[in-house]
Parts: sequence; C-alpha cells; structure tokens
Amino acid sequence: MSHEDDVREASRSFYAALNRMLGGDSGSMADIWSHGDEVTAMHPLGGRVVGWKGVEGSFAKVAGLATGGQVALRDQLIHVLGDVAYEAGTEQGGATLAGEKISLDHRVTNIYHREGGAWKIVHHHTDISPAMVNLASRL
Repeated sequence: MSHEDDVREASRSFYAALNRMLGGDSGSMADIWSHGDEVTAMHPLGGRVVGWKGVEGSFAKVAGLATGGQVALRDQLIHVLGDVAYEAGTEQGGATLAGEKISLDHRVTNIYHREGGAWKIVHHHTDISPAMVNLASRL
C-alpha cells in the first residue's frame, strides 16, 4: 500500500468519525486526530481552535446539538510530502443541528502527519457556513 493509499484510509476514518459525530457521538474523533498542542481546526462556524483539548471540545459541542446527518468528501486530492500529507476537496451533505436541517457544501483542507506509522489529522479547515453561523447566533 502506498502512502497516498494510507492517507486515503485515514481520510475514510475521519469522515466515518465525522458522520458519527453528526449522530451525536464525537468520541471516535480521538482515534484519527493527533493529540498535540499544535493541532488546529477552523470549522464551518468560523474561528480557530488550537490544541487537541480545544479541537476535541469543539467536536463534542457540535455532537451535543446533532441528531443526524451525513457528510461526504468529494473531489478528493491528496499529496504526500514525507511525513506530512494534505487533502483538499468539497464536503457535501446535510445535518440536523438543534432540530434544524442544515445543508453542507463547502471546500475543505485536511492536513495529516505520520505518527508512529499512522496518519493523524493535525489541521482541518472548511469554508464558513452561513447557515451554521446563523443557527449558532440564535442558540
């Protein structure tokens, strides 16, 4: 299996965990993320979260509002550069957050780092979702 195939498998694991989170369970995010202080996320709600504890908390917060949904990565592009890899694409799907259906369609970049032979996410960045920002402002 090539390094690109390994990253593709890590991506599948991340999106499986993301879909579980949309069902209310963010626990499996811990399996795919690096747990360092340097990890970052820039979610569709805006802002930036730094460090594993903050990233973990941000996914848990969304999971607490989520009652269902599905998101898939489209137009996946992967590049591996030694022990670092990135993927770019489009996340598409939908979710029910706080009882409201939200459409998801935004660009995404994920950065992975090889740690102990496994690829772990160190950065997740999506476009801002006006629908999610609007919902958050009303909660």
